[in-house]
Amino acid sequence: MSFLTRSAYRLGLTAQRSSRASIASPLRTYATATRTYTPRKPTTSTRTTKAPASTTVNGTSNGDVIESLPNAADEIEVSEALDKGIPPESVPSSASITTSQNAFPGDFVSGGDNATTDWSKSYYGLSTQAFSKDIADVLLAPIDEMDVEMKPDGLIYLPEIKYRRALNKAFGPGAWGLAPRSETNVGPKVVSREYALVCQGRLVAIARGEQEYFDPSGIPTATEACKSNALMRCCKDLGIASELWDPRFIREFKSKYCVEVFAEHITTKKKKKLWRRKDQPKFEYPWKE
Repeated sequence: MSFLTRSAYRLGLTAQRSSRASIASPLRTYATATRTYTPRKPTTSTRTTKAPASTTVNGTSNGDVIESLPNAADEIEVSEALDKGIPPESVPSSASITTSQNAFPGDFVSGGDNATTDWSKSYYGLSTQAFSKDIADVLLAPIDEMDVEMKPDGLIYLPEIKYRRALNKAFGPGAWGLAPRSETNVGPKVVSREYALVCQGRLVAIARGEQEYFDPSGIPTATEACKSNALMRCCKDLGIASELWDPRFIREFKSKYCVEVFAEHITTKKKKKLWRRKDQPKFEYPWKE
């Protein structure tokens, strides 16, 4: 077979194969969706202009400007709220809130029970009512000058047991007490603590007591003396032994019942002026008169 014949034969086979492939394979068609454009409608924005403040400038009045404030009574009615299904808890009434008329900050009063009052914070009963005349007569009774003691430095005082006796006589044992209002503060040399004097279930006075100590082993004793010192200061508000803070009474008492003497220290031989009552014995130790 010549070259021309082979070329013609090959061309014939190629044409035959291409015709078969076109008949066997299906035609692929592509459909494109048509897009339509719809222009948007113009939106109109509603703006609310703020009303000018109803203030006057340079003596001119703004009578044309009226400010209307919402009225709370127009917003909701209790009956409407209940009819619309709002739970009763959301509309509290005065009957659901129990408050003691004499309640003070810090109270834990429940139904007038003062036993649950936290006296470390409470001021329950302060200045609500005066004590009876019988109690007032005992509290304001003149001091017995025979009960007054004097320190060597010239300070007159009433022993703390006298204050307790006056309170027991006025209110009765168990009807008064000291309630701590702070923790015990122990310093390098001084112990202090705040107390509240409670009489007949109500607060009467508040004072901080203090007491010096010289050795750590004496802190318990100083703590008890600190309580007595607070009691003495609280009793000032009740008028017990109020003469001891009266300068005129102090001068008259010292001139009538006391004497100032020279005394010598037994060890150091140092001399010093000391005070004592005239009816007390002379100084013996460590100062000797």
